[in-house]
Amino acid sequence: MRPVVTCVAIFLGAAALLSAQTPEQRKLLLTPDSPEFTRPAPAVCVVRLDTNKGNVDIEVTRAWAPLGADRFVNLVRQGYYGDTRFFRVAPGRWVQFGINGDPAISKAWRPKTLVDDPFKESNVRGTVAFAFAVPNGRTTQIFFNLRDNSPTHDKEPFTPFGKVLAGLELIDSVNAEYGEGPGGIRAGKQDPYFEGGNAWLLREFPRLDYIKRATILSQK
Repeated sequence: MRPVVTCVAIFLGAAALLSAQTPEQRKLLLTPDSPEFTRPAPAVCVVRLDTNKGNVDIEVTRAWAPLGADRFVNLVRQGYYGDTRFFRVAPGRWVQFGINGDPAISKAWRPKTLVDDPFKESNVRGTVAFAFAVPNGRTTQIFFNLRDNSPTHDKEPFTPFGKVLAGLELIDSVNAEYGEGPGGIRAGKQDPYFEGGNAWLLREFPRLDYIKRATILSQK
């Protein structure tokens, strides 16, 4: 029985370590129509992603894509991106994240689409934008441009709301062994992720890199 007890203790310890939100934040994230999620973002702010590979700093510029910046910053404020995986990786092209590991939270946000922002900034290397499958379809999923994707991404158009200030080399090195396995928007394989959350990912794709927490580092 002793090995079982030890394993349970390790499991519980890991669960506590990966607790992504406070109870107050989780309650708010389950009510996405709350006015907390429509607060204007600062004109410019820096969001830090504390990942298992190190820190990645993103400068968010609201003028580039106001609705997208507001959505991203407000989700960061409430801990949405804590304990989320980099689940879609195309080496040298893009890395995607943004489905919450708690199925109740991710499913609450799945239908909460944004109207498209007017296109302003090009999808060059280091920029960050919301992913979408259809027009006016942005929700919570974000991708990093790992190269100049402007020839394909600008005419969609994907609308960058920020750029990486530090740590882009860490995103370059995100584990790519699963590729589209956990599901991409156009791959149409995300339903098991939304239903099973991080528990499903840990069972099926255990070596995905991940964000431990996301915080606002500074603002103007």
